[in-house]
Amino acid sequence: MARLDVLIVGAGFAGLYMLHRARRAGLSAHVLEKGGGVGGTWYWNRYPGARCDVESMSYSFSFSEELQQEWTWSHRYATQPEILAYANHVADRFDLRRDITFGTSVTAASWNEKELCWEVETAGGGRRQARFLVMATGCLSVPKLPDLPGLATYEGRVLHTASWPREGVDFTGHRVGIIGTGSSGIQSIPLIAKQAGHLTVFQRTPNFSIPAWNAPIPPEREREMKRRYADLRAKSRASYAGDYADEGYVTILDLGEKEREEAFEKRWREGGFNYQYAFSDIMVSEEANRLAAEFVHNKIREIVHDPKTAEKLCPKDHPIGAKRLCVDTDYYETYNRPNVSLVDLREEPVTGFTAQGLRTAKAEYSFDTLVLATGFDAMTGALTAIDIRGSEGRLLRDAWKDGPAAYLGLAIAGFPNLFAITGPGSPSVFANMVLAIEQHVEWLGNLLEHAKRHGIARIEAEETSQAEWVRRVTEGADRTLFPKANSWYVGANVPGKPRIFMPFADGFCVYERICNDIAAAGYEGFRLSHVEEHAA
Repeated sequence: MARLDVLIVGAGFAGLYMLHRARRAGLSAHVLEKGGGVGGTWYWNRYPGARCDVESMSYSFSFSEELQQEWTWSHRYATQPEILAYANHVADRFDLRRDITFGTSVTAASWNEKELCWEVETAGGGRRQARFLVMATGCLSVPKLPDLPGLATYEGRVLHTASWPREGVDFTGHRVGIIGTGSSGIQSIPLIAKQAGHLTVFQRTPNFSIPAWNAPIPPEREREMKRRYADLRAKSRASYAGDYADEGYVTILDLGEKEREEAFEKRWREGGFNYQYAFSDIMVSEEANRLAAEFVHNKIREIVHDPKTAEKLCPKDHPIGAKRLCVDTDYYETYNRPNVSLVDLREEPVTGFTAQGLRTAKAEYSFDTLVLATGFDAMTGALTAIDIRGSEGRLLRDAWKDGPAAYLGLAIAGFPNLFAITGPGSPSVFANMVLAIEQHVEWLGNLLEHAKRHGIARIEAEETSQAEWVRRVTEGADRTLFPKANSWYVGANVPGKPRIFMPFADGFCVYERICNDIAAAGYEGFRLSHVEEHAA
């Protein structure tokens, strides 16, 4: 069995770029991918309305000037098919497929201290060896199935938004039930409602959503943005969210009532995440956050005709932005349709299922298809699903039993030569994910080149550095309102999962500067061991 320099798990955006970067470093590399094609989350999530919540021209690679100039995005926010087409274009343009094995699930990985390599097993009984193992498995890639006792009783069709049939689903004339009103639910509900005979939305917790105002990108705007791409990319790297949107940092509490309402209206009309990132105090001041939330509540009340339904859709149990803000097209307007009903599961919890549907504390509901838009085991699910054993055979699940710990969100003490792209403790989902991926891959690529030049065989995060980094991530989050929500940022959507705030909340620009300083200091916080040290 030939030993690789780098084995990569996952052929999403992170895996594709990691393969390309490893090749540039002169390293032998290969990718193992569970799915039948590239794209990662965009390969699996094919539900109606699936689209990115970051603007298309920002949610794209910047490492190749030719790539970013030649690709044309059709809309401000791209749909899943278009993003998947882009991923396929990247794979073909850089001839990546010859080093990708599809239809292959990694089941186990063990560190061999004597040979200084990872030994990886796949579901089909295959084995691979590599000096370095890079987990490019994504932050939102393991579907979270809800705990719904008696679901097996239901005889209709059950679908999950994260594993949607490739051939699509025709809901014409059907009675449909959907559980979940996070991003997947908010995107899919308006389109399902247009087809279905009747749609019943079972809402567990309402979420804040801002309109996308999605539309085709005018050719003249595309030309102008491509002309300014270098400046826009630099602006993204210098920002909190890794995006080129204007982060005006207006302080809400410094504005008078009229100015404040005008500022909120301006950001609402712009649409997207900038409603959150345009204000400096929205995530640190409870009063500022309350005012921003109340503006959205009033918008919901204006849009939704039925006052009772509108109130059910107004989130009041968490600060706006403390759960991931959703970006929608006609979500609230959908509840004005005569064929759409909203059931608040806090008022009438699910008590069981029947052959035709489900039963709540107040009523029975029948439908032909049940859609589960219940999200993911975020940030850690794809890593802990694999039997990963580091030094002395320690299992990663055991190492993380009290919560995930990773230095820079990239390397894990006790697991040498293992790296997780956009892992827990990095900005990841708090930033434009493509830029977060690029930053991690570039930094890791530089580290692997450094190892190659200097004969370094073993790279491991120091325990003290890792503990200090976890403390910093926690303290950074605690200075904000983010931990005040039962969100997937802390694993609250997975029963039994340790509660720890996982993303780095101090901003992408701060994180990148820290990473660059660590590299400049000789990769401070890592133990770098040469071949001869182990031979001795």
